[in-house]
Amino acid sequence: MRLLARYLAQQVLVATGFLLLALLVLFAFFDVMQELGSVGRNNYGLGQAAVVVLLSMPGHVYEIVPVAALIGTLFALSRLVGNSEYAVMRVSGLSNWRVAGYFAVIGVMLSLLVLVIGEYVTPWSDQTAQRYKLSATRSVVAQQFRSGLWIKDGSAFINVREVMPDNTLRGVEIYGFDSEGRLGWMRAAEEASWRGNQTWSLQRVVETRFSADGIRADRREQLDWQSVLTPDILGVLLVAPEKMSARTLWRYVAHLKENNQKASRYEIALWSKFLNPFVIPIMMLVVMPFALQAPRARGTSGKIFLGILAGLGFHLLSRLFGHLGLLNDWPPVVVALLPLLIFLAIALAGIRWVERR
Repeated sequence: MRLLARYLAQQVLVATGFLLLALLVLFAFFDVMQELGSVGRNNYGLGQAAVVVLLSMPGHVYEIVPVAALIGTLFALSRLVGNSEYAVMRVSGLSNWRVAGYFAVIGVMLSLLVLVIGEYVTPWSDQTAQRYKLSATRSVVAQQFRSGLWIKDGSAFINVREVMPDNTLRGVEIYGFDSEGRLGWMRAAEEASWRGNQTWSLQRVVETRFSADGIRADRREQLDWQSVLTPDILGVLLVAPEKMSARTLWRYVAHLKENNQKASRYEIALWSKFLNPFVIPIMMLVVMPFALQAPRARGTSGKIFLGILAGLGFHLLSRLFGHLGLLNDWPPVVVALLPLLIFLAIALAGIRWVERR
């Protein structure tokens, strides 16, 4: 049985590897076409565009490995069935449930690899790609509103006009409110640079205090500012929640909750990170019933096509539940877990149906 397990793993991993490579080439082509629109802006040329595309590859690997595993499993298993190799395995005492167990182990191994890439490689590569492009095109990182970026920090509200690629803040205004919600003071700085230990260095600061005695304004060339706002939190602006590391998501969700802000989208992404090791094995199990049809059965090609659609439908269902969860304030764990349970039930029912036949 160990020999059969190794043979099955080899067939599935080789097919998955070829499909992953083909999909990466396809995504790289699309990225190149997209980057051509920015070529010629300031110092951004073909060489810089190539660097951005290469840095985007780990993010694509994280996204498409489940699809590659799905189609790779379907292709490898269908080929074994078509060559009657799977029939020989069955005669040797290999059950469909044992094959499902092998696929589950292979899927978990692939999931752990993807988890490492998503946790340590993708956030860094995506942020580096964005910062490199922003630096080459001399653009700003974010301007969420016409008035800039707004962030809540305890009882204070922070307005940042521009966030530069090196994490320098320009046009910083901090509004401090007392316990009764009245504006007590305001600081306006031309620039702020990160010094570490939750400390920013404000440059060319005008501090205005409001009291019953009147308004008093002081000017300072430099002022240290303690804040929970960090470059990690600003990095959230550069990376979609689905591509952020679990550690960054955990810290950002805690920051939002401390400031009584809505964190549903980031909580859903965090729970999805925790449940990701189960995605690939479930998708591999979903396509088993479609691949295990008799090689001469009528409509086999159509059933294989339906197997691909069933696996890809998982991503659509996950996104649908994500949007519905945000609209209806469903518990994030339910939003992330329910698509997995639905497709796991479909996969187990399909394998049981094939086994009974």
